[in-house]
Amino acid sequence: MAKSSTHLTSTFFYRLNSTIGNPVNWALAAILAYIVRSYATAGSKPVIQAAKHPEVILFKNYTPMNLLPFDGTGKDGRILIAVNGSIYDVTRGRNFYGPGGPYANFAGHDASRGLAKNSFDAEMLVDPQGPIDNLEDLASDEWESLREWEQHFASKYLFVGKLIENRI
Repeated sequence: MAKSSTHLTSTFFYRLNSTIGNPVNWALAAILAYIVRSYATAGSKPVIQAAKHPEVILFKNYTPMNLLPFDGTGKDGRILIAVNGSIYDVTRGRNFYGPGGPYANFAGHDASRGLAKNSFDAEMLVDPQGPIDNLEDLASDEWESLREWEQHFASKYLFVGKLIENRI
């Protein structure tokens, strides 16, 4: 009788080992577990969120005076910066261009001269009520710096308009 029970035990372990060691059985067990889980959670419905359309931003012309409110302090929080006649929406760079950021004084202004001269001082900004700075006194290395900044803005931020002269 001892021999028979040993034979049954070894047969049991052999079948158990061959069942566990077979990858097809693992796949079947995973499918079975998925089905059981699906039936167990069938009563709970997933939360469906309503689809919302992304905000539409229109391309438009801005005068220096129109640009002033877009300094990040307005109700919508948008931040626009003019660089060499092009307007970029830099709102997602709020840490740099928003209130308290290192380039905050450029927000809502034409930043061309300051970027060209690599100076972030407020003295680099022209009066927004006056004419647009034509940058005619920039040296060639300053023009190169301005072009590099313009490429940076064009590659990173949304181009939303052009800078035009104030209407009289």
